[in-house]
Amino acid sequence: MTRTAAPRTLLTDDLLARAAERAPVHDRENTFPHADLDDLREAGYLRAFVPEALGGAGLTLEEVAREQVRLAGAAPATALSVNMHLVVTGMAAVLAARGDDSLEFVLRDAAAGEVFAFGNSEAGNDLVMFASRTRAERQPDGGYRFHGTKIFTSLSPVWTRLATFGLDEDHPDGPRLVHGVVSRAGGGIETKDDWDTLGMRATQSCTTVLDGAYAAPGRVFRALPPGPSADPYVLALFQVFEILLAAVYTGIGRRALELAVAAAHRRTSMKNDGRSYAQDPDIRWRVADAAIAQDGIEPQVWALARDVDEAVDHGALWFAKVVGLKVRATETAREVVDRAIRVSGGGSYFSRSELGRLYRDVLAGLFHPSDDESAHSTVANAWLGPVDR
Repeated sequence: MTRTAAPRTLLTDDLLARAAERAPVHDRENTFPHADLDDLREAGYLRAFVPEALGGAGLTLEEVAREQVRLAGAAPATALSVNMHLVVTGMAAVLAARGDDSLEFVLRDAAAGEVFAFGNSEAGNDLVMFASRTRAERQPDGGYRFHGTKIFTSLSPVWTRLATFGLDEDHPDGPRLVHGVVSRAGGGIETKDDWDTLGMRATQSCTTVLDGAYAAPGRVFRALPPGPSADPYVLALFQVFEILLAAVYTGIGRRALELAVAAAHRRTSMKNDGRSYAQDPDIRWRVADAAIAQDGIEPQVWALARDVDEAVDHGALWFAKVVGLKVRATETAREVVDRAIRVSGGGSYFSRSELGRLYRDVLAGLFHPSDDESAHSTVANAWLGPVDR
């Protein structure tokens, strides 16, 4: 649906200020931002994608992407962690808008207060969504039990529902990647206390061991052949995941630029008779360079999100467009943070510096799917066709 009104917002300036105040504490102590999540829940943010008819805000993907940029500017790890809940609920909303109600239960659960996370990534699985080391065992009732280890499970201390998948080698139609949702209360789940990372520490994206975690028949929503797929679920997943991920890192870049401007005005130069660095031509060039990069990426995030909302038909180029956006956004954010640090001087090298924290946080963008190599392969296949075998 075409959006003509101003973007709706759920996040107040006061909420963002509180999150920003807590962010360095959670980074320093390597703890999960429970108070942030409480504030987001109270603001209705966990129901952002839930249709108004079900008690949610009914925001569009573009509107949520804009909100994620703002939240990431205040507390990047909080934004990245809640991103996983928003991806699961967002792709359910996108599918519902296209007449596919296979994930309507996700929207109803989110409306009831459940918190969703993703349990997809696996160590050593560079095919990501197109293969799995996890075993999916079909049960007599048509449900599935999953056995395997998932990494980078953001929201690990608080999620109540986990979207995951595994390989059923004995499926009657041949090997199938089975996608379903398990509940923490259902058992068969161990969360390891192993999240001690360089940055994005408050996400608490701990390893999750699935040992018979059960997805009921009504919570098993896809059984797809291994390998790339044009299934609407896979497309919706890529669209929402990559765009919201790009939004988070775009928010980091926006905040870094703000800090660079503040530093340029605050710092003074003995070489230039005590004038601020905002008057120094070299510093002005660096700030301008950062602003040019930042100004270029934000409209790309809004535009591609709007294309999803309006069901624009990019055909086979859709995957190339969203993975390309992810790479551009994460690389742009890293470059903007780097320029901001060069403007801000040696104070940004201290662990107490917000820019120093952003420098560590922004590096996580390198590791999210699709990584640089995978994205380039996707784009090359879209434009050149597959490599001859």
